[in-house]
Amino acid sequence: MSDDLPLPISDDRRRARGAISNTSGRYEGAVRVETHDGWDMAEERALFRTEVREELARSIITRNSSPDISFDRSINPYRGCEHGCIYCFARPTHAYLGYSPGLDFETKLIARPNAAALLDKSLRKHGYAVAPIAIGTNTDPYQPIEKTYKIMRDVLKVLQAFRHPVTIITKGTLIERDIDILSDMARDGLVQVGVSVTSLDLRTSRLMEPRAPSPARRLALIERLSAAGIPVRLMLAPVVPAVTDHEVERILGAGANAGARAASYIVLRLPLEVSELFQEWLGAHFPDRKAKAMAQISDMHGGKPYDPEWGKRMRGEGQYAQLLAHRVKLAMRRLGLSSKLPALRDDLFAVPFEEGDQLSLF
Repeated sequence: MSDDLPLPISDDRRRARGAISNTSGRYEGAVRVETHDGWDMAEERALFRTEVREELARSIITRNSSPDISFDRSINPYRGCEHGCIYCFARPTHAYLGYSPGLDFETKLIARPNAAALLDKSLRKHGYAVAPIAIGTNTDPYQPIEKTYKIMRDVLKVLQAFRHPVTIITKGTLIERDIDILSDMARDGLVQVGVSVTSLDLRTSRLMEPRAPSPARRLALIERLSAAGIPVRLMLAPVVPAVTDHEVERILGAGANAGARAASYIVLRLPLEVSELFQEWLGAHFPDRKAKAMAQISDMHGGKPYDPEWGKRMRGEGQYAQLLAHRVKLAMRRLGLSSKLPALRDDLFAVPFEEGDQLSLF
């Protein structure tokens, strides 16, 4: 290795990926960079390919007490996400695993094949108190590797057997595979699905979310889920200042036309490493908008790229945030979109018999 500046990662090597770089995680004792070794011939470096490692989780239901969100428990079948959304607020979690929140987050994935078995065990515990479980709050349960692992489908089968309420957030069209389970649960008021649409512009979407379904395909997904009787909420998330904020009304209108019953929005969040990764991305793809975007983002967070304070982190504050909230409110009222879907039922929960159980006489 030489003392030269780190070599940039070529476009060819990170083809169809969101992040520009792969800087070591914040917990690493050493920073790894690639530099030219001084030889005349340039060494060819391999593409960043998707790798999947299996993890036998010890527990599967994660609890939270944040006042910013409407659920107190969630499940994440996977760690990391191949969709590669550059804005993903879950990227910093990869640092806990010794990976980079950059390209590692979208190429070094972890599957948890025992998720359904652990969930079954958890729901059978004496004294379990029923409340909706949220899935997809960290990484997408219907990212491409679900086609192979089918972990999400197995989890849904458990929830269906227990008649347990669940909310799902996704932009993955693979959810259509599970319409048979979801429509059955929807008839009893046990499921809701949130589908995120960030931009209707195909080029912008491909740059921000390189391996996610196209905007048109996601609208078709909303239409198909709605036709199957599954309540759908359009998630305008995130709204990106100077990049997608001009599309707010169009996205809400498209979602309503596709059959969404409700809608919500979140403003771009840039926690920890996401800030540097996103600014890098802006400089590469929207250099003419970078200064304006970061100025508006900072204006919403007290002069900083991000403020993690509860009550402010999702939508920010200040003039820009107020204007955006007003625009969303007016558009939703005009389109007849609710801010919330009807509450899910929790009174149907019943522990199914398993092999070895004795039937009660009464």
